[in-house]
Amino acid sequence: MIEGGTGKDPVIIAEGLTKVFRDFWRRPKVRALDSVSFQIQKGEVVGLLGPNGAGKTTAIKLLLGLLHPTRGLLRVLGRSPRHVKSKERIGYLSEESFLYDHLTAEETLDFYGRLFDLGRNIRKERINQLLEMIGLKHARRRAIGEFSKGMARRIGIAQALINDPELMVLDEPTSGLDPIGCREVKDLILTLAKRGKTILLSSHLLADVEDVCDRIIILYNGRVCASGTVQNLLEDQTACRLTMPSLSPDTLKEVLEIMRQKIGNTPDVDRPQKDLEQFFLEVVQKAQEVAAVKTGVDKSAGVAGYLAREPERTGKTVLDELIEK
Repeated sequence: MIEGGTGKDPVIIAEGLTKVFRDFWRRPKVRALDSVSFQIQKGEVVGLLGPNGAGKTTAIKLLLGLLHPTRGLLRVLGRSPRHVKSKERIGYLSEESFLYDHLTAEETLDFYGRLFDLGRNIRKERINQLLEMIGLKHARRRAIGEFSKGMARRIGIAQALINDPELMVLDEPTSGLDPIGCREVKDLILTLAKRGKTILLSSHLLADVEDVCDRIIILYNGRVCASGTVQNLLEDQTACRLTMPSLSPDTLKEVLEIMRQKIGNTPDVDRPQKDLEQFFLEVVQKAQEVAAVKTGVDKSAGVAGYLAREPERTGKTVLDELIEK
């Protein structure tokens, strides 16, 4: 059975996906994925979860065309994931940001733009927008080797967006980021999904997954052991919560007594509480407003403008011409 939506043109289709790694004598050694089936629709944010060794990395490598399945069907954007034309429509952020330390932030993004055969003017426009979006416009001429892990991670996110991808595969996207960066990345993911981009997210930070994902797929021992919308999987059907304005002690006592008579016991009472992330962001925002000098990462300027437009894919690139030959 296929886990996921039922749209006409899913961005990802996996049916009976199996990957067996073999030893030198071609004997089965490890069954990393075992008959995994799911679909991901356009505009969905789907979390791929599981403990270490569950098969997440193998699944991502298959989706990127870096591995070939032993059995099963896999289609990405209507083609085999090994097809070059599929790869040019994908943005990938690996778990670790492998960047050239001697290149500046600007040169790094220009390098990746050249790999996608983007014109000079397009590269320049997108680099400016991306650097502003990730809060590193002021550090565009600093070498990557001088960056902190969080700053390098932001450059990694920008390079995954330089080609205006239709599908984004993000492996631990908030790794190394401070709470501000985490919130900005999560807001970015939600905004991109609203604009029609499809995002597959793998992370061990379950709170981040809960904040942004429409559905989750949990792997264990290479099999799908749970799948569905976040709300359906996490909602507790055995209890409900009421929220009301702060009451005086006497009024609260009367309300609790009425409820005790109706349901047979007195419900628990507590006060709404901000989460630590929300409190931290409020404190830092106030500090930013009065800071005379800014160091490190600047405040994000929002999503890069070119990512808001529908991608134009009518013209032929050098890559297209080579494929046709």
